[in-house]
Amino acid sequence: MFLKSNLKAVIPKPLKQILRPLRNHLIKKNVAALSFWRSRIKIDKGKFSNTHYERLILTMAEEPNNNFLHGKIVADFGCGPRGSLVWASSALLRIGIDVLADRYAEEFTDNITSHGMIYLKSTEKVIPLPTDFVDIIFTLNAIDHVDNFSVMCNEIMRVLKPGGQFIGSFNLEEPASSSESQQLNEEIIKENLLNNMEIQSYRITDQGPIGNFYAPFFDGKLSYKQGQKGILWVRAKKKTI
Repeated sequence: MFLKSNLKAVIPKPLKQILRPLRNHLIKKNVAALSFWRSRIKIDKGKFSNTHYERLILTMAEEPNNNFLHGKIVADFGCGPRGSLVWASSALLRIGIDVLADRYAEEFTDNITSHGMIYLKSTEKVIPLPTDFVDIIFTLNAIDHVDNFSVMCNEIMRVLKPGGQFIGSFNLEEPASSSESQQLNEEIIKENLLNNMEIQSYRITDQGPIGNFYAPFFDGKLSYKQGQKGILWVRAKKKTI
């Protein structure tokens, strides 16, 4: 109580007025994310369903199986608590990166400890991994949740090894909200991330129907009008110097 009182006295009032909205925004965003996962685990009857990730991520990667992960350090940025890398059994190490990793561990302990993954708490500015550490990094409709897109793109590039693979799914032209801070488009993604990489696969389409969001990719019926809501799937390699 003494420390809290003294901190209140030390922080100038104008600075408090600046910091308060930022703090409230982060709290609101985290509460929304946790509420979603609490509702999801009820639907899944206490054990998160994660079998769909294998087909989804392999289709994103354009790979027939998980052999391309053999002996690799693999990460998923914005993984959630559902076990997004359970299927990646051939990898040397599986890392789920999320700003709420500690909260997931507290609330969904039995699930988290059964996934064969390391759950790593990130901040909005730093992924606490060494530089040039990860061989393959996935992200699935997650990076638009961060407050500073360019900073997190730089962090993804930093932790990825030269020659390492980035495989990601981005929602395009989704209006920003309290939980998804960014409205992304192709230009923003290229400027902050892809222009620094060698693009190997680039697929874009309209969103599928409710309940089958990624259907166009599985059906092979891709159609997109620039400026409309859509989905971008990309695979790219970090350039070697």
